[in-house]
Amino acid sequence: MHSVRRTWPRAAATTAAAGLALTAVAAAPVTGTVTAAAHTSAVPHTVARPAVAGHQLVRAVGSPLSIEECRTKWKIACYTPLQYREAYDLNPLYKAGITGKGRTIVIVDSFGSPTVQHDLDVYSKQFGIPSTKVQVVKWGNVPKWDPKNEDMLGWAGETTLDVEMAHAVAPDAKIVLVETAVAETEGTTGLPEMMDAEKALIDHGIGDVITQSFGATENTFPGFDKGDFSSIKKLRYAFEAAARNHVTVLASSGDGGATDNTADGAGYYHERVNSWPSSDPLVTSVGGTQLHLDDAGRRTAPESVYNDNGAGGGGQSHVFTRPAFQNGVKNVVGDRRGTPDISMAAAVNGGAWIYSSFDPTATGWDVSGGTSESSPLFSGIVALADQAAGKRLGNIHEALYSLYGRSAYDRSTGIVDVNDGTDNSYQGVTGYPAVNGYDMATGVGTLDAARFVPALAREGRHG
Repeated sequence: MHSVRRTWPRAAATTAAAGLALTAVAAAPVTGTVTAAAHTSAVPHTVARPAVAGHQLVRAVGSPLSIEECRTKWKIACYTPLQYREAYDLNPLYKAGITGKGRTIVIVDSFGSPTVQHDLDVYSKQFGIPSTKVQVVKWGNVPKWDPKNEDMLGWAGETTLDVEMAHAVAPDAKIVLVETAVAETEGTTGLPEMMDAEKALIDHGIGDVITQSFGATENTFPGFDKGDFSSIKKLRYAFEAAARNHVTVLASSGDGGATDNTADGAGYYHERVNSWPSSDPLVTSVGGTQLHLDDAGRRTAPESVYNDNGAGGGGQSHVFTRPAFQNGVKNVVGDRRGTPDISMAAAVNGGAWIYSSFDPTATGWDVSGGTSESSPLFSGIVALADQAAGKRLGNIHEALYSLYGRSAYDRSTGIVDVNDGTDNSYQGVTGYPAVNGYDMATGVGTLDAARFVPALAREGRHG
């Protein structure tokens, strides 16, 4: 079945005192209900959307096809986790025992997926990867699964992609999936609930790295047009807790190139904008590239900027000024926070095979892209680096930009520049080209994991 999903499921949520039903999580058992802190006094009427929406071209195929078969049938390349492992030079790490063992990746999605464990098991078996148990944490009263609800279907697709991509890179890392309860009819948003859930896990010592494949354009938050950014700043408490507890927080940079969605989710701004939480200086923004591989996973050309059925988000934040860790790239970002920080695979033409069965009308193998793919991929990289370092690396910005500062003359940093001149222009808004060094299309570039993981671990140990 060949379908293009253009809907942008809306994640709206109530802000009533939500509870966190934490089933026993091996790393830090917590039982009962943890009451959410009351951080909902200034709730933005802003909608968090899963980044995967609209970026899935192939659905419900019986089994994964070869790259050539995908090109013949759908005019796109399609890649397996085994090809990604070769492309990003992960296999030497696995041989050395760096598999994410002892580390926990937290994935935050509204609604979740009722078939996430079964789907991960099928996915893992297909590619000969040991599966892992997905610990599901329900935050609040998550409604009963409704396969006819477009919002739920969109988030279930996002959940599937997040879990399978994180597992593909860090096969022995534990995965905790946080499902937040949202209700479109409530007329408020899911962001406070997501932040409450993240903070609750952080406060209970659960999770080494958090990946967020959702975002909302900064301009859609209340007060933005008057220069009042308090509605965003009042939502940062989870990230501040993460910084205190040395938890790494990641977010997809978005799929609107240098622009992004208007509040209704249907249109795009006609000028350069940015999205939160990717734009937050406490968050590592993960942008998107396009891989060019052969069947063995070897590169046939250097990575380029993701720009098909979406484009890698990036640009200057209108809310946050330049953080100190970006002083070395101030000639590019100016006096603003610039995104992304680093990039991995996100193009639909070169998308990832995933398996899902949550939709009874479309069970099977899908090809997905978008920066909702790159953020969980990079969460796996962070889990590997945490294991190599023997500790949580926490906020990795200082380490990342320090490595970048040496990368032009030191290959051992593992940072790989993306500089082929492709750009993230999208929907008529001129974006940024991938040039030598840091740029707002791919950040510092992408990575060679066999070098980058130990380098980040070494650099981060000093932090």
